[in-house]
Amino acid sequence: MSAADAQAFVDSHRDQATTELFGITELCREFGITLRALRFYEDKGLLAPRRINGARVYTRRDRARLALILRAKAIGSPLSEIKRYLDLYGDQGEGRAQQLSYVIDRTDSEIAELEKKRAHIDETLAELRVINASSRAQLEVRQGVDAKS
Repeated sequence: MSAADAQAFVDSHRDQATTELFGITELCREFGITLRALRFYEDKGLLAPRRINGARVYTRRDRARLALILRAKAIGSPLSEIKRYLDLYGDQGEGRAQQLSYVIDRTDSEIAELEKKRAHIDETLAELRVINASSRAQLEVRQGVDAKS
């Protein structure tokens, strides 16, 4: 296939949501990930690039999905959950309301869990401060006694 044929192929597969195409190296560089990581997301069904002459070609939609995948990973979401979230969207965005409901439920749960952890941390810090202050006071008393001896 010539360069002109490849371009014609790309042009014929464009639609309103995919007016821009990206190569694998370009996306890896932009998002600071490895080729292996990007292929891993494909293997897990999170991304489905098109192929032109055997080369992976990513659409704006794929690029947006990759950004969401990396953002969700950064906050600790497992890949199975990320896939579920992305699959809710649908092909034309028909699942956006479901997707938003899912995000609300998920973030409500995470917020509650983190607030619980923060309360536990605050309790532990308060206990440690009491122990620290008590130990300092006892040390000052001991150092005062030792200095008199």
